[in-house]
Amino acid sequence: MRKVIKYLLKFIPRTFLIKFSPLATKIFPFFLKGDNVHCPICNNKFRKFLPYGINPRNNALCPKCLSLERHRLLWLYLNRKTDFFEKEYKVLHVAPEQVFHKLLKKQKNLTYVTIDLESPLADVKMNLEKMTFGNNEFDIVFCNHVLEHVDNDMKALSEIHRVLKENGYAILQSCIDYDREKTYEDANIITPKDREREFWQKDHVRLYGMDYSKRLKSSGFVVEECNFINELSKEEIDRYKLPMKETIFIGRKL
Repeated sequence: MRKVIKYLLKFIPRTFLIKFSPLATKIFPFFLKGDNVHCPICNNKFRKFLPYGINPRNNALCPKCLSLERHRLLWLYLNRKTDFFEKEYKVLHVAPEQVFHKLLKKQKNLTYVTIDLESPLADVKMNLEKMTFGNNEFDIVFCNHVLEHVDNDMKALSEIHRVLKENGYAILQSCIDYDREKTYEDANIITPKDREREFWQKDHVRLYGMDYSKRLKSSGFVVEECNFINELSKEEIDRYKLPMKETIFIGRKL
C-alpha cells in the first residue's frame, strides 16, 4: 500500500485524485475495520489509518474522510478553542481540502467561499496573488499548505490581509522545516526532481524555516503561534494520530 500511495502522489495530477477519491472512500474503510484509531472529523474508527506522503508516513490518512494528521489537529482546535461553529462568519477557503469542503459547506452559520486555480472543489477559479474580492470582505481565511506552492508568497499574504475584515483572522499553515533557521528559496531550482530534493515536494517553490512567523508579520499580521498539541493528552494524540510538530499559525488583522 505504501508503494501504491507513493506512486499515486508522484505521478497522478491532484485534480484526478480528487475526482476519483470518492471511490476509494467506499472501498478502504471495509478493509480497515477496527478500533485502534479514531478520526475526530468523520467520527469513524479503524484498525489503522492509511499511509500517506511521497515518503509515506504510517497511520496518516483517514480512509473515510481523507483527513491527515494536520487536519485532525486543526479540527480539534476549531472545536475546542474557537466559536467557529457557533457564530456567523464569512469564510474564504483557499485550495479547499476535501476533508473540510463538504462539512463546511453544510454549516448554516457560515457563508463559505472557496478558490483555487485548478481544484474541482473551488467555487471560483482565482489566483491567490491577484484576488478580485473587495477589501475587508471576510471574517476568516483558511490558507493551509498553499504558500509553499505560490510564486510570490508575500504578495499572496498581502492579498489575504487585504480581504480580511478588521479583527478577522487567517489560519496559515505551511510545510516548515523546524530544523532550518531561515526559509530556503532559489529561483534556479525549477525541475520537479530538484524541487522534491530541495523543497520536499515537486510542486513546492520554497521550504519555510523558523522565520515563517516573521514573514507573516511583515505582511501586516499580528501572529499567534499556537501549540495546541501540547494541550492534548498522550492518549488523544495516539488515538487520533496527530502530528507532534505542527504549530498552528494564526494571523490577525487588527
